[in-house]
Amino acid sequence: MPVSQLYDTIGRTYTVTRRTDPKIAARIWAALGDAQTVLNVGAGTGSYEPANRDVTAVEPSATMRAQRPAGSARCVGAAAERLPFADNSFDAAMAVLSDHHWTDPIAGLREMRRVARRVVVFQFDVPLLDRFWLTRDYLPEFGEVAGWQRPSLTKRAAAIGARLEPVPVPWDCADGFFCAYWRRPERYLETEVRRGISVFAALGAEVEERMVHALRADLASGRWAARNEDIATLAEVDFGARLLIA
Repeated sequence: MPVSQLYDTIGRTYTVTRRTDPKIAARIWAALGDAQTVLNVGAGTGSYEPANRDVTAVEPSATMRAQRPAGSARCVGAAAERLPFADNSFDAAMAVLSDHHWTDPIAGLREMRRVARRVVVFQFDVPLLDRFWLTRDYLPEFGEVAGWQRPSLTKRAAAIGARLEPVPVPWDCADGFFCAYWRRPERYLETEVRRGISVFAALGAEVEERMVHALRADLASGRWAARNEDIATLAEVDFGARLLIA
């Protein structure tokens, strides 16, 4: 499904749970360096757009564009693979958890490299998500849908000459992406939380319902707590979140 259609379907309540996390934002903004003009590709509702820079957003989904707050950066309806800008139009281009939905991620990254002198991408290295308890214990089908991240993050980085930097996920992460609630498992029982996570749309309703039932039972019995006592007091965990910086 094209990314615009996907988010026209699942993105209607995106702003409820998908917000800028300050710790992750600080890493992204620091990676932008002294860039004053910034292009945000796959910008969604505008999370992580730095307020103190001149930002232009690109977002193919009309549903997502409609949820951008008043006064946010101007937003162009376009695809990452065909950015409607001249070479070196921006000091930097950024993308946050969007390139796995692009039709051709490497083409999109190369487009970002074409229109900007610096590229910063926040994304997960999917194989490392196997260490996450939700994937490990409740979603064995995750590997089947993890093909949405092809080619690998390493190959994507190599395509634009980027280095990879780890970004730990804080226990109180404000941005409700897939592993954001690793120390707050009860949040995955909430429908609005799951609606903001594209993985569940990919897995389908039957798998999602089974996961909710099993997790609810394990939380009630104390099995989840016993199985995950090693993370109970951690402030942050590396689940494979990475910055690609070129």
